[in-house]
Amino acid sequence: MKSKKHVGTGVAILPVTTRSKAGPADDGVRSPSRWRTLVARVRGWFPDREFFMRSNGHVRFIRVSSQLQMRVVGAITGAVLLWVLMLGWMIVSQAIDLYDQASLLEREAAVATAESRVAQYRSGLGNVANDLAKRQDFIERSVQGAIGPLPKATRSGTVSDSSEEAGKTVRKVSMALPEATGLAKVEARQLAFIEAMTRYADARSARAESAIRRLGLNPQTVTAADRSAMGGPLIPLVTGPGNSLDPRFARFGASLAHMSAMEQALVRIPNTLPANMDYISSGFGYRVDPFTGGGAFHAGLDFRGPIGAPILAAAAGTVSFTGVKQGYGNCVEISHGNGLLTRYAHMSQIAVRIGEVVRPGRKIGAIGSTGRSTGPHLHFEVRIADRPVDPRPFLEAMPHVFKEANTGRGYRRPVNRAG
Repeated sequence: MKSKKHVGTGVAILPVTTRSKAGPADDGVRSPSRWRTLVARVRGWFPDREFFMRSNGHVRFIRVSSQLQMRVVGAITGAVLLWVLMLGWMIVSQAIDLYDQASLLEREAAVATAESRVAQYRSGLGNVANDLAKRQDFIERSVQGAIGPLPKATRSGTVSDSSEEAGKTVRKVSMALPEATGLAKVEARQLAFIEAMTRYADARSARAESAIRRLGLNPQTVTAADRSAMGGPLIPLVTGPGNSLDPRFARFGASLAHMSAMEQALVRIPNTLPANMDYISSGFGYRVDPFTGGGAFHAGLDFRGPIGAPILAAAAGTVSFTGVKQGYGNCVEISHGNGLLTRYAHMSQIAVRIGEVVRPGRKIGAIGSTGRSTGPHLHFEVRIADRPVDPRPFLEAMPHVFKEANTGRGYRRPVNRAG
């Protein structure tokens, strides 16, 4: 039964459904009644469809057969099934690859057992010596790549030179036990490397010590260790047989410790301007008091500036006081260790807390006019053992002193101007 619907203009698509009769199978073979029933049911899902299309007074007739519909649906179903199968295979393949990769990494990361290492020693000392020599090459190149070339010569007396004695040892070992010659050579290289590292540490310590002296400070006083808060388990340093300590390794450890102490002390000495140095309104020492008009001692430097201008930490340290002090107004004190302290006064704002660790150039507050002050400025003091010292030599000398003290080790000192 066909139906038609007329619309003024445009296209009218009117499905006309006709059911095809179920017939015998295409191959002419008589199928069981159940199979014929199933085929008939499937064909019932895809009846022949007829469409009438009317456009501009013309009518076109389109017929879509049941077989064409089933072929299209079958093709789409097959494509979806193929995509699902391919996706499943990709997931399975990826899981297999991950498992194989994990197994490979586990095999590569396996550490040689004690039994295998003993077998290598028994197979020949030459192979063991080659392995140790490669490790020594790696250590030397890694260290020199990080700190630069080691000095070949330095002032006498800083460390012994075992190269001649080590050479004699290698010759004697090669004569008495030829198979151990490689090990003796590696030992000689290790001693030479340790002595070169000791000279390097001594040279850096000497530069830092010289810089501290140029600032009028005693390096021994500045780097004095505070033993009032130290502890921990005893782990002796052992570098030789029988729990012995080779003196050359002990000397190297002492040089590293001294270098670290000197350079840490240098960093904790005031080296950054707390405000703009071009606006110092009052220096250190005796002056005419702005309130009484009489002579008075001024324990720091005054930096003029607008209210709210930033105040910067002059060196690395720990904030030890924040609050109000008589005559100073709002005040911050930073402890730099070994009795060295910097004080910042007359602040309009405090931006740090007690116990906070600060770096050079860190903003700790803002310029103000609190306390005994005639106008907005920063009062800056440097104190050693609670005794005020002139801050100007530190602030004027530190740019080039830091540059000289840290030559050759890639050190970048903090910005020394207020932002």
